[in-house]
Amino acid sequence: MAKALQNLSDALAATVDATSPAVVRVEARRRLPASGIVWSADGTIVTAHHVARRDENIGVGLPGGETVPATLIGRDPSTDLAVLRAEAEGLTPAAWAESDDLRVGHLVLALGRPGQRVQATLGIVSALGKKWRTPAGGKLDRYLQTDVVMYPGFSGGPLVDASGQVLGLNTSALLRGISLAVPSATVGQVVEALLAHGRVRRGYLGIGIQPVRLPVSLAQEIGQETGLLLVQVRDGSPAEQGGLLLGDTIIALDGEAIAHHDALLALLSGDRVGALVSARILRAGKVQELEVIIGERKS
Repeated sequence: MAKALQNLSDALAATVDATSPAVVRVEARRRLPASGIVWSADGTIVTAHHVARRDENIGVGLPGGETVPATLIGRDPSTDLAVLRAEAEGLTPAAWAESDDLRVGHLVLALGRPGQRVQATLGIVSALGKKWRTPAGGKLDRYLQTDVVMYPGFSGGPLVDASGQVLGLNTSALLRGISLAVPSATVGQVVEALLAHGRVRRGYLGIGIQPVRLPVSLAQEIGQETGLLLVQVRDGSPAEQGGLLLGDTIIALDGEAIAHHDALLALLSGDRVGALVSARILRAGKVQELEVIIGERKS
């Protein structure tokens, strides 16, 4: 037993040693610095949005001890991610996990560099789920919860599996009191969007909505019990330009049923910005089809 524990202890220490060159310190707020992950050797760093309070005068502490200036490339508050460009080259990028064989109970390490040296804490994957939308509206490829202790300054650092692969970026800001990680697939999508556009594009209709029950006869006909009642249509919005009116009930968009708020948000993805789509609505008891050009939500 003692030998097995020693082997496990040595393996965990080796994992920290192997991953630590990809973990940096992020100095972008008044209080304790936070952590970041090297995305590419040219100085691209991904960190948590909530720890990058400043847009200017940002510093990045490198594994070798040097602190270099960095600029903000872009941020996505809805997924709590931000991308920086540090004035450094030849950095060691993190090895991001691509497999999907993670299970509840697997051992994980959370790494951070709020000071000069890497720190680590051990835990397990405590909950896994399918695609999940954050309270701020961001879409994560999976819900990934751990029981690791998020010490001050650990947000923005990597969650690492037993083989040293980075499973995601640790954050304490998405749900109060819960340690979550933004999964690697989501991190990749957001980083590429921020590098390309400086923002994550999201669709926009310019409406206020609330769920309502559909008339029984219509619900039976279309196999859908609820729709979204328009309680606000903003002046000059894509919805107004497309002919949507206050009091209309949206039941489908672009051929997809809309029964709740999350379904609508899922369809207002960045790739639909500028697209002409059909909106199926209920108006004065009759089903109608309108065409709407999806706009882009401003940050």
